[in-house]
Amino acid sequence: MAETQTAAPPEPEKDERVREMSRMRKALIRPELGAICGTILVFMFFLGIASDSGMFAAEGIINWGTVSAQFAIIAVGACLLMIAGEFDLSVGSMIGFSGIIIALMSVQWGFPVWFAILVAFALSLCIGALNGYLVIKTGLPSFIVTLAFLYILRGLTIFIAIATTRKTIIGGVKDVAEGDPIAWLFGGKVFSGVFVWLADLGLVGTFVAGPKAGLPVVEGIPMLMIWAIALIIFGHILLTRTRFGNWIFASGGDAQAARYVGVPVSRVKISMFMFTAFCATVFATCQVMEFGSAAADRGLLKEFEAIISVVIGGALLTGGYGSVIGAALGALIFGVVQQGLFFAGVESSLFRVFLGVILLLAVILNTYIRRMITGER
Repeated sequence: MAETQTAAPPEPEKDERVREMSRMRKALIRPELGAICGTILVFMFFLGIASDSGMFAAEGIINWGTVSAQFAIIAVGACLLMIAGEFDLSVGSMIGFSGIIIALMSVQWGFPVWFAILVAFALSLCIGALNGYLVIKTGLPSFIVTLAFLYILRGLTIFIAIATTRKTIIGGVKDVAEGDPIAWLFGGKVFSGVFVWLADLGLVGTFVAGPKAGLPVVEGIPMLMIWAIALIIFGHILLTRTRFGNWIFASGGDAQAARYVGVPVSRVKISMFMFTAFCATVFATCQVMEFGSAAADRGLLKEFEAIISVVIGGALLTGGYGSVIGAALGALIFGVVQQGLFFAGVESSLFRVFLGVILLLAVILNTYIRRMITGER
């Protein structure tokens, strides 16, 4: 008896609307490509001109790592907000405002530092929500709304400081923050024992004189760097592994189309304004705990430095495209260049020239590669 053969099921037809893309092609259109290339070039440059200056010793790495972490903290917030299609130009003023609130409440008015920090965060989140609410309800560009708050917050910060203390710098925060656990979360250091062990092995330098003789020159990793790493990881996971991350991309890509498919665009954008304010307050709190003081003019131009870091990282100014990792690399470039010029003995005024060149090259490279791969014109 002849065996019956069952016909193989027909292969499903390929959807002509779906274009297959190789892994190499996917890698080349990643938004952080320009930042990766820029980071490699910057490290190669400073390895060539400042390798014997101590820049890449433990103390030097902590030095430029701390500066990079400062930029990274505000860049993460700015990145998510820009991908959502909005700007916040009040970040720098928010830094000064939050710092003054913490110092004023703890030093002048005698509140516990932990309470002052919580109040500063609460106020900044409310202001961030107000920024987002005004942008959504009025339909005005976020550039205009947050530019107004840049001046409102800066003026209010200076007024509050002078009206209560008759000066724009309030010191004494370190004294009142002694032993405060919340203050330590922003101004403390971790892994101190590791550096003592490395110093015993001769891998880290030690002080040779004074009260710290024999102790490692690097006391530990500042909590500022821990905050930066934590925010980068959080932002990356939120953007790439969650539904809310898809909503952020959709809100910045085409807000009206996103609303049609059920994306809560207003809620997404207001949340991103609040997160940007949160990041600015983290920066301000770490800065106050590091210096032991607050100044009304702190945070000047930080909003532009955050935006530049994000743009170097490959984000589009029009929204809907970007990467937290790219923004973090942009912040790293910032810190390495700023401190690298110091280690190399180069005139510090050239920092912004160097940064402008890197920004231009990164944007051109990102744009060229993306157009080459996608066929855009």
